[in-house]
Amino acid sequence: MRVTDPAEPDAELLDRLARGDALALAPVFEHHRARLRRMIEVRLDPRLAGRLDPDDVLQEVYLAAAQRMGTWSPERGSVLLWLRMIAQQVLVDLFRHHVGAARRAAGREAAPAASGAWSSMFVASMTSPSQVAARADMVQKVEAALEQMDPIDREVLVLRHFEELGNKEAAEVLGIQENAASNRYVRALTRLRGLLGEVS
Repeated sequence: MRVTDPAEPDAELLDRLARGDALALAPVFEHHRARLRRMIEVRLDPRLAGRLDPDDVLQEVYLAAAQRMGTWSPERGSVLLWLRMIAQQVLVDLFRHHVGAARRAAGREAAPAASGAWSSMFVASMTSPSQVAARADMVQKVEAALEQMDPIDREVLVLRHFEELGNKEAAEVLGIQENAASNRYVRALTRLRGLLGEVS
């Protein structure tokens, strides 16, 4: 029997999923639900936050995954990254449905989520309730620092810090070697700390 990463569901479920067994999808999806929800919270465009709840998006992701049964196999990599890829496409489709038509009419393409959402989450993760008064100022500083960073450095921070992907998974998402992903993460953290010092 194939040995799987402990972060993955057990090998039997994955084998059934790879064979297109629809009954295997629910427990596999449930295994990764919390991580997928975090990814959706991070990636959901602020303009959709009032219209769509992350749990609603998760339901759409599940339905999309059910329609793509049989497209995942162990050779394609982590089942989490397969589900994450589907979640990304669902987010793009939802954006186009709710916002994209108006933007296309104005001759503009849909933009990626602003770093403001990331900066708010970043500050919330490192401040206590007693520091609420100082959060707004800190959010502005973090957002200014993130805007000065290279997009791939911002992305590696989001993947590792917010989505809590391991180095191997982040490398696969970015299409780079593991050691390169690790180096970029360390450099991005160092760069962010330096920028925060500059804007303090």
